[in-house]
Amino acid sequence: MLALAAALAGCDSKGKTDWEQRNDALLDKDADPLPPPPAFPKRAALIEFEATRATRDFRYFIDGANLSVDAKGVVRYTLVVRSTSGVDNVSFEAINCKSDEYRIFALGQADGTWGGRAGGWRPIRESRQPQHRALHRDYFCPQSNPIADAGEGLRALREGGHPWRKGFSGDALLGR
Repeated sequence: MLALAAALAGCDSKGKTDWEQRNDALLDKDADPLPPPPAFPKRAALIEFEATRATRDFRYFIDGANLSVDAKGVVRYTLVVRSTSGVDNVSFEAINCKSDEYRIFALGQADGTWGGRAGGWRPIRESRQPQHRALHRDYFCPQSNPIADAGEGLRALREGGHPWRKGFSGDALLGR
């Protein structure tokens, strides 16, 4: 009984713990409803991309059938990271171009379904995974500006990078 009373003492009248009260802003930031996971990726729709500073032990792909951009500059995509042994790690993710953050919504399971718990938004500069920096800088958010639509992102992936990734100039648009 004392343990229950002690646990309840940490909650206010609305049922929020001390931690929840102190971190309301953090909790509200992730309050956007989660998008439903897309169809599981098919090999034929995968587009390979280069992740600079990546080890040679992995290859990186985006599912071209599931790339999208919303009005807030958030790019959603399905990422496939394939090891040299042929094992695929699949995740449904997003990059917020305006805040330079990424988020993982779901993880692919071996049976072709989605699972796991969605994570919060995290700064790209803190990611230890080279694909997040590469997708942000070179493909989906050149100069931290979001691509206009999925077609622009698909062109950037197929052409080895967005023409504005190194800055805006006539030469960049001409591929020089």
